[in-house]
Amino acid sequence: MATVDVDRSDASYRTWLKEAVRKVQADANRSADTHLLRFPLPESWGIDLYLKDESTHPTGSLKHRLARSLFLYGLCNGWIRPGRPVIEASSGSTAVSEAYFASLVGVPFVAVMPRTTSPEKIRLIEFQGGRCHFVDDPRTMYDEAAALARTTGGHYLDQFTYAERATDWRGNNNIAESIYQQLRLERYPEPAWIVATAGTGGTSATIARYVHYMQYDTMICVPDPENSCFFEGWTTGDPGASSDCGSRIEGIGRPRMEPSFVPGAVDRMMKVPDAASIAAVRALEDAIGRKAGGSTGTGLWSALRIVAEMVAAGRTGSVVTLLCDPGDRYLDRYYSDAWLAEQGLDIAPYRATIDTFLGGGGWPH
Repeated sequence: MATVDVDRSDASYRTWLKEAVRKVQADANRSADTHLLRFPLPESWGIDLYLKDESTHPTGSLKHRLARSLFLYGLCNGWIRPGRPVIEASSGSTAVSEAYFASLVGVPFVAVMPRTTSPEKIRLIEFQGGRCHFVDDPRTMYDEAAALARTTGGHYLDQFTYAERATDWRGNNNIAESIYQQLRLERYPEPAWIVATAGTGGTSATIARYVHYMQYDTMICVPDPENSCFFEGWTTGDPGASSDCGSRIEGIGRPRMEPSFVPGAVDRMMKVPDAASIAAVRALEDAIGRKAGGSTGTGLWSALRIVAEMVAAGRTGSVVTLLCDPGDRYLDRYYSDAWLAEQGLDIAPYRATIDTFLGGGGWPH
């Protein structure tokens, strides 16, 4: 019997692939080390609170890291090919960042999104060179994106499945390694807690895996907003947990337990009221002069609660949370008193809690 030999090697494709990977890795060299900002706390507490400022990425959010990882994963697996579209089910920051990387390597990008998506989000995606494909029912986004990839011969990035596996969690300047490198000369270089909110779950999985791999004692807390099922799924051990409506805190919270959320890697979760998240971003602006999105507020509220526990127990140390994206994307929402009134959100009690605590008055139980 003769040897059967099928050679599908393609020199021109491999040349394109090498150049595409080089461009994506060059972006990482330019932008991976975002700033670590200090949130002012009373010196007598002996506790340092930091925010990893992911808003300084070229596309303005934490999702820049995810998009870079998804593109490298797709390129190195041979899934992203020259001339064929890359497709995602997203109407937010992920789509903005993915459109950027698609333009960088020279492939078309299509974001599948609800027809009700805000004009500002559409503008940002199109500004990066992406095209928006609208659906009437948000629940059909994922199936529509997969079908579009099949009919066009393109690749469905599927952030909610691949986020946790696309990132090199052992190091390679991922967000966790960057945090520890930047803390190296601080007085508490190994944080007691890292707080990371979850949309796909990829960031919390990356940080937790790195912490375990490096044998650090740092604990991982994942706060969850209202109208999200991660907290319920984690506390009950139910992978089928779901929520009937979408999160008002954009970028985090999901109506289903996403494949990239890794419950076993997480030490603690908090269910944070939306009004508390918004109160926290308002307090952040007063503290450091920076506006941020609602997901940053969810993390900051939880980080402040942890700091309060440490103060009450007489413990010193450091806590790290994330500044996920800039607040100028949400001026008509989280910074609008009219929008708060429309949503029936009263942030005053939560803001009073933060102000009283930072003034040395303790955190109410």
